[in-house]
Amino acid sequence: MSKYWSLVFSLVLIVSCKEKKAETDDLVELVTIEKPVVIEEFGFNLNDFEVLRDTVRKGDIFGEILLRNKVDYPKIAAITENYKDTFDVRKFNVGKPYLILKSKDTINTAQVFIYQNDPINYTVVDLRDSVVAYKKKQKVKYVEREASGIIETSLSEAILAQGIDYNITNNLSEIYAWNIDFFRLQKGDKFKVIYKEKYINDTIYAGAGKIESAYFEHNGEPFYAFNFVTDSVHGISEYYDQEAKNLRRAFLRSPVEFSRISSRYNLNRRIAYYGYKVRPHKGTDYAAPIGTPIRATASGTVEESTRKGGNGKYVKIKHNGTYSTQYLHMKAQNVKKGQFVKQGDVIGWIGMTGNTSGPHVCYRFWKNGQQVDPLREKLPTADPIADSLKTQYLDYIAPFKDKLDCIEFMMLPDEDLLTLNN
Repeated sequence: MSKYWSLVFSLVLIVSCKEKKAETDDLVELVTIEKPVVIEEFGFNLNDFEVLRDTVRKGDIFGEILLRNKVDYPKIAAITENYKDTFDVRKFNVGKPYLILKSKDTINTAQVFIYQNDPINYTVVDLRDSVVAYKKKQKVKYVEREASGIIETSLSEAILAQGIDYNITNNLSEIYAWNIDFFRLQKGDKFKVIYKEKYINDTIYAGAGKIESAYFEHNGEPFYAFNFVTDSVHGISEYYDQEAKNLRRAFLRSPVEFSRISSRYNLNRRIAYYGYKVRPHKGTDYAAPIGTPIRATASGTVEESTRKGGNGKYVKIKHNGTYSTQYLHMKAQNVKKGQFVKQGDVIGWIGMTGNTSGPHVCYRFWKNGQQVDPLREKLPTADPIADSLKTQYLDYIAPFKDKLDCIEFMMLPDEDLLTLNN
């Protein structure tokens, strides 16, 4: 009997194994296929191209770079002739990064050229089919940040010691330029600031944005500042205090930052070169290195942007029915006739065109059609906020003022103070 049952058990086991094998054979084998990771940059899927990254080096010429990457002359000519306003190949600046997206076939021709003007702005030259060039911006994430400090040595050191963008120092000094002399700050002066930092792809720092609101305490006197858009058409914003008073004057003190006056307005000027004859100088000369940006001292419309005789390359701006300004001896202009410019916009760069013995800008100032000395003029204050906007402004700044008042002043650790003082 034992042999019988042993035989039966073996037959059952064999049948069971065959059934399980049959069930296994009926199963469909599942294979997971991973999709390639899409690497997107500047609006292009980089997986579709062979990518060449480089920076502009001294002596590089745009056309030669394209020729090396198998772009023919007609396309290069189309870019240089038809897209000067979009991509001026003469302003192909050393140190600027660029990408070339090349075809993956055996010809390996450049399909797209991407020039990075700055961390946010870039220019695309699409070489596929007919040539097209256009400007674009990276997607930027804004992160609000608060900072504060008590000044021990200088504003810049108080800011840099906290790892804050140095441009915040410049921005604060510009906002309060007409209320506080930043060369005479006192130990114990305090500041608070709310601004936004810019990030590309969430992680790449792209600089500090505009200061949204600030508080500065100088010699015990408080100064609030709130940024508010007053002209949405031209994108003009102003800084006002808690009572809606404008913090700036209608004109900047100087058309050039960090410069010195090399020659003042002088109607009785005598020059040895001309035999000491009286040759009036109706401008104020600001000396600075070639290429230094020249700023519009007030908002207005460009009347002239040209080159003429001893003036060299220059720009003239009409601000209103009373005031006009002119900027001479530029290396190059950055604006065109009829263009509206805002106060502080870069309108050109320091040069030596026309009659000049050194790099500078001759700044001329007209009042009612007559050239006057801007350093002796009692310049007008900026326009106050419109009555129609005042209630809106006060409602807008209320939460910012509450935030500022709640920020505690950051004290530097003793070891940091020791480092700064040494």
